[in-house]
Amino acid sequence: MAQQVELLIVGGGPIGMACALAAQKAGIDYLIVEKGCLVNSLYRYPINMTFFSTSERLEIGGVPFVSNNAKPTRPEALEYYRRVASSQHIRIRLFEKVENVRPNDNGYTVITGKEIYHTRFIIIATGFYDIPNLLNIPGEDLAKVTHYYKDPHYYATQKVVVVGANNSSVDAALETYRKGADVTMVIREGEIGKRVKYWVKPDIENRIREGSIKAYFHSTLTAIHDNSVDIRTPDGSVTIPNDFVIAATGYQPDFNFLEKTGITLSADAVRSPSYNPDTMETNLPGVYLAGVVCGGMNTHIWFIENSREHADKIIAHIRG
Repeated sequence: MAQQVELLIVGGGPIGMACALAAQKAGIDYLIVEKGCLVNSLYRYPINMTFFSTSERLEIGGVPFVSNNAKPTRPEALEYYRRVASSQHIRIRLFEKVENVRPNDNGYTVITGKEIYHTRFIIIATGFYDIPNLLNIPGEDLAKVTHYYKDPHYYATQKVVVVGANNSSVDAALETYRKGADVTMVIREGEIGKRVKYWVKPDIENRIREGSIKAYFHSTLTAIHDNSVDIRTPDGSVTIPNDFVIAATGYQPDFNFLEKTGITLSADAVRSPSYNPDTMETNLPGVYLAGVVCGGMNTHIWFIENSREHADKIIAHIRG
């Protein structure tokens, strides 16, 4: 039999949890369903990652986040959100993926891989870290290619190509280089990304300038082979020896899920979902968006620190 819940929150990341805490405070019956582990996207971040934001800007529900550093690390964030979930008794079902959402007479029926729910309201806070932007080149499906960089030790003494020039790419290049990898960056633009963390940007620029890390600017990877890669450069095509490719090309929201649910997306390349910025309600009555999913392909617009307010907007509209 279907379970009844007034508000179903899809996504158990920091913003989904913030929505749950706001609902809990307002006395609204809610449940989070998350297809992976708690704060699944943060769990998949590189092991040594440091946040750009300070700890107080990552807090949710008024629960203090105390860090040992000026900028908190991934392990500190995982521990903080786990403690929030535990201490605030957040109702959450993990490893339960939403497969279908359809309207019914009193709201919506949500079908997951484990249960069926009837709900009046839905908040979609699914983030963007689950679907990588593919290179769409020959060899991308080889086992040596990853879109999720985790740990630099794995690449020690190996010839590594890093695709991209933003934070993920730069972190991967510097960390693997310092573990003894022979690192080459392939960068579509003519410089390191302007959004790279200010305390890291001089480091990568100096390593490139001195030749410790090779960089091909205005260049693209065109093919990946078992022991080499092809790069299109301003001076023509080159082939270099290669053991591993870290394609840090960014990620995108699950547009198929949004469209299948019935949420309208813009017709341009950004594919912005339709929602009211004052209430976060989409073109579907009672269905809301929260967090980075609101930005479509512009995944750099929304962060934890400026998405937390979505929770209060949504819950105020539901109560109204």
